Amino acid sequence: MSDHVYTATTVWARGDQPFSDKRYSRRHDIHFDGGHVMPASSSPLSVRVPYSDPAAVDPEESFIGSISSCHLLWFLDIACRAGWVVDGYRDEAIGVMEPNAEGRMAITRVTLRPTVRFAGKQPTPEEHEHLHHRAHEECFIANSVKSEVRCEPSLAG
Repeated sequence: MSDHVYTATTVWARGDQPFSDKRYSRRHDIHFDGGHVMPASSSPLSVRVPYSDPAAVDPEESFIGSISSCHLLWFLDIACRAGWVVDGYRDEAIGVMEPNAEGRMAITRVTLRPTVRFAGKQPTPEEHEHLHHRAHEECFIANSVKSEVRCEPSLAG
């Protein structure tokens, strides 16, 4: 498999907010390579409203959502190739943020809780579990959770 490169451009501007008094909006936009722009913000659990936007996606939600989405996509692919017909899939995923082993705040646990509706022949509980196990093993995002994160800053001119 060749390398794939994905991009996201995060944009924030101060506007007429003072900034130095910590009363500035954390609301920003994330532009994805396919053209979608997602409203983003800090979590209201971290920064109180009105300085965070509860209607926007916060990084923690985005992280949980990307794991859930990746698992869904692999599950559908694996189920299809195995001959199952999936009619519906709903995952109420939960992430827990707490101090990690180094004492830093981190999402230490993500629990996927998918409920799947099949058409026609129904898998046994063991077959259903196996499909999810295979999806988990293939999920790029779950496999990336311990990936290296680099920062290469530059100053605007």
